[in-house]
Amino acid sequence: MKHKQLAAAALLALGTTGFTSAALAQSQGVSKTEIVLGSILDQSGPLAGYGKQIRMGLLLRQDEINEQGGVNGRKVRLVIEDDGYDPRKAVLAAQKLVNQDKVFAVVGHLGTAQNMASMPIQFEKNILNFFPVTAAREMYEPLHRLKYSFAATYYDQIRTSLPALVKEKSAKKPCILYQDDDFGLEVLRGAEAGLKGTGMELAEKTSYKRGATDFSSQVARMKSAQCDVVVLGTIIRETIGAIAEARKTGYAPVFVGTSAAYTDLIHKLGGKAMDGLYATHTVQHPYLDEASEPIRFWANKYKTKFNEDPTVFSVYGYMVLDSFIRGAQAAGPNLTTDSFIAAMDKMTLPADIFGGPPMSFTATKRLGSPASRLSMLQDGRWKVMSGYVSPAN
Repeated sequence: MKHKQLAAAALLALGTTGFTSAALAQSQGVSKTEIVLGSILDQSGPLAGYGKQIRMGLLLRQDEINEQGGVNGRKVRLVIEDDGYDPRKAVLAAQKLVNQDKVFAVVGHLGTAQNMASMPIQFEKNILNFFPVTAAREMYEPLHRLKYSFAATYYDQIRTSLPALVKEKSAKKPCILYQDDDFGLEVLRGAEAGLKGTGMELAEKTSYKRGATDFSSQVARMKSAQCDVVVLGTIIRETIGAIAEARKTGYAPVFVGTSAAYTDLIHKLGGKAMDGLYATHTVQHPYLDEASEPIRFWANKYKTKFNEDPTVFSVYGYMVLDSFIRGAQAAGPNLTTDSFIAAMDKMTLPADIFGGPPMSFTATKRLGSPASRLSMLQDGRWKVMSGYVSPAN
C-alpha cells in the first residue's frame, strides 16, 4: 500500500512539474489566434515623418500576412505607441506595451537613445527587441539573447565610406557636425576610426543639441577651419538646416551623412540646395518609377493603400515585420520566446527586393549584415554611387 501511495505521489509530482514547465514555456502576447507585437515610433516629434512611414510599412505587411491566414494560423496585431522622439516617453511606452498590452516583442522601435532607455524594461520581462530602426552598435552589443539588429551601424557606415570619399575628393581637412547624443557620438567615432587608417584626423568637431534649429555658429567654425569634407551626424531638419546655412554663406564642402539622412524628405523640404549631399544606406529608396519591377510593384501597392508615395523608412517598417514573420514561421506552431530565438539563430534571410544585402544570425551574431553603400542626391533624387562594402574587421 505504501509503495502504491509513493508511486501515486511521484506521478502527481511529475504531472505538476510537467504542467508548470508547460505554463512557463508560454510567452505573453501569443494566443491560439494572434501574436501581439508592439512598436514605439515618433508620431508627434522631430522624427514624426520617419515614424509615420515606418508605421505604414508595418501595417502593410501586417495586413498582407493576416489576409494570407496569419503566422501558423495566428493573426498579427500591432500596438503602436508614440514617444515623440523623447527617451523618457519611450520608457513609458515600453512599460505600457510590456505590462498592459502584454506584447510578445517590440519591433521596429525608432531612435537610438529611445531604444537604450526602453530595452531594460523589455528585457526584465523577457521581451525581444527586434530590428530597431537605428544603426547604433548598442542594438546588438553587448551580446544579449533578446537583441536582433538589421542595420549596418552608423559607426561602420562612416568608417567604410569616409576614407574612400576623402581620397576621391582629394580632401585635406575632413570635419564633423554631429548631434550631441548616442546617435551623433556613433557617427563621430566612425569618422575617427575611418580616418585613422589614412593617417588623417578630423580638423574640426562641432556639435549641437537635439532639436536645434540654428547652425550658423557651427557652420562658421567649419568654414573658418577650411573643412572640405563634412561628415553629418544629423537627421532630417538638422541636415537641411546645416547645408542651407552653408549654401547661404557661400561655403560648399562635400557633405556626407549616414542612413539617418537618406530620405526623400531632405530634398522635398530642403529643395535644390540639397543636391550633392552624399549619404550611406542599406536599402534603396522605392521610387514609383524605379527601374526594378519588384520595387515598382511594391511602391505602387503602398501608394494605392495609403495614398502616399513610399520612402526608405516605409521599406524599413515593411522589412522589419516581414523578417519577424519569417522567424515566427520557422519557430513553428509552438511560438515562444525560446523557440523564436532558436529559429532566428539559424536563420539566413535572402537579399530583399529593395537591394538590401543578405542577412544571417547565430547565437553569437545578432547583426544581420554590416554592409552599406553610398548614394548622392542629384536633381532631387537619390542615385546609388557604390556597391556594398563591409568593414575589414
